Amino acid sequence: MNKLRTFTLRTPAALAGGLAALLLAGCATQPVVNANPQDPWESSNRSVYAFNDAVDRALFKPVAEAYAFVTPQPVRSCINNIFLNLGEVWSFINSSIQGRHEDALNTMGRFLLNSTMGIGGCFDLASMNGAKRISNDFGVTLGVWGISSGPYMVLPILGGTTLRDGTGKIPDIYFNQYGYGQMVHDVDVRNSIYGFEIVERREALLDVTNMVDGTAPDPYSFIRDAYLKKRAAQVRGTKGEAEKLPNYEDFEDVPQDDKALGIPA
Repeated sequence: MNKLRTFTLRTPAALAGGLAALLLAGCATQPVVNANPQDPWESSNRSVYAFNDAVDRALFKPVAEAYAFVTPQPVRSCINNIFLNLGEVWSFINSSIQGRHEDALNTMGRFLLNSTMGIGGCFDLASMNGAKRISNDFGVTLGVWGISSGPYMVLPILGGTTLRDGTGKIPDIYFNQYGYGQMVHDVDVRNSIYGFEIVERREALLDVTNMVDGTAPDPYSFIRDAYLKKRAAQVRGTKGEAEKLPNYEDFEDVPQDDKALGIPA
């Protein structure tokens, strides 16, 4: 069995590229291995998943591995923390409009502490002091407002999502990545930052994708089920449950062992 994996890119350029790549994915299908009622388009989803995997193997993973090889781990951790810290503002906004004010205060406190004492977010002092990151986005907000997730689908380049969460990606990209990118007025520099973020976020997932490849009999269904459980837990606000499940839609959750992946011993 070919082992497949996918990952998410959250930039404006990736959105346009993903839509164009849909035309290249074709109409080929693969047999359904592990049917899930939330995945009525599984055959076509697996075809797009295979396309994403081929692109990853040919382009994104080698570049990420080269970046990891030439960049010391402390530097990579610092850069990853800075990007995650920038995302705290959008998480704060979503927690606020969801009515989860305790989460909103926690997130804003994290942002202020890490942006100042943590030197722009380079050091995640908030997590070191027990204030864990609460990942939030507009897809979760729509779920809290009562909108059902809809069917699971795999988008070219962008990866696994649902109809609701895919719609939520539009404001996520515009207000999060695109929004902070507009603070940089030089177009070439801004585009370089976008590209660098893609590489850095893919590098952060090297361990987890290798782990899934080595342990999951069917990576597609494993990632799909983990994603759906994670998103449902986020909408319910069950933090303890959500923290135990990897979120392959995002780059923030990188499990370090099989137990974190939810794989039976």
